[in-house]
Amino acid sequence: MDMDAIDLIGGIDVGGTKIESRLFAGPEAASIAVERTETPSTPAALRRAILDRIAWLDGRAGRAVPVGLAVPGIPDTGTGAVFAANVAFGAAPLGPGIAASAGRPVPVLNDGAAFALSEARGGAGAEARVVLGLVVGTGLGGGVTVDGRTLPRHAGYGLEIGHAALSAAMAERYRLPLRECPCGRVACLERYVSGAALPWLSRHVTGAEVPNAEVLDAWADILAEGLMATLFAVDPGLVVLGGGLSGLPGVAERLAAALEGRRLGPAALPGLRLARFGPTSGARGAALAARDAAC
Repeated sequence: MDMDAIDLIGGIDVGGTKIESRLFAGPEAASIAVERTETPSTPAALRRAILDRIAWLDGRAGRAVPVGLAVPGIPDTGTGAVFAANVAFGAAPLGPGIAASAGRPVPVLNDGAAFALSEARGGAGAEARVVLGLVVGTGLGGGVTVDGRTLPRHAGYGLEIGHAALSAAMAERYRLPLRECPCGRVACLERYVSGAALPWLSRHVTGAEVPNAEVLDAWADILAEGLMATLFAVDPGLVVLGGGLSGLPGVAERLAAALEGRRLGPAALPGLRLARFGPTSGARGAALAARDAAC
């Protein structure tokens, strides 16, 4: 099927507290309808909720439409199961079961990958060949696209930057303890720089709950150190910043300054921009993946 002939597509973004469903129209995938519901706490209820969201999208469109699903955590490309620290997906395969019940393919991709795909197609990264999407919200994650396409994943580990380890240099510089992560690992980066961790970091650095400039400088320093490992591996032309903390005043400039101090010789660092589609990028990227799967 010609991609331009698919005028309506749906995306569902499953988060730790809410599920956002959006219907998009036209080649530019403009959002025309949205529904938000609470994320259920059991696997069976979550699957019913996702199927209900697909039915809602079909109802708004007046017909069955391609639908994609963005999820936190690691979608296992072999089994179809999804591992996430804060959402009750359960052990059963998610995508195949949803697709069978919905009567159509339902691609499932990590929410960071969905964010990167959305921003690479018509978003802040539209002009770059290699785009790294970095989502700093409740957790920390990302995705990478090359020429507007997500990269194949072997087992789902790619760009799970939030679960890379805090560097020894940062632990020593700020006297950071090794914090346990709900994923089962210790000293995961998102336990220090995610939106959920920022109040903790503020208390650790200054003793105050509300972060000041000193805390935000430390936050940018720690995040930049972790991000450099990804830049060494991926070498993107552009980093697009999204998630709740991307709304902090001057956050892009603060992070860019922290990265500048880590430049290797004359090698150029990637550009850094704020996301164009913001919180809609997860659902939009999932919808674009559904359009690709239907073509």
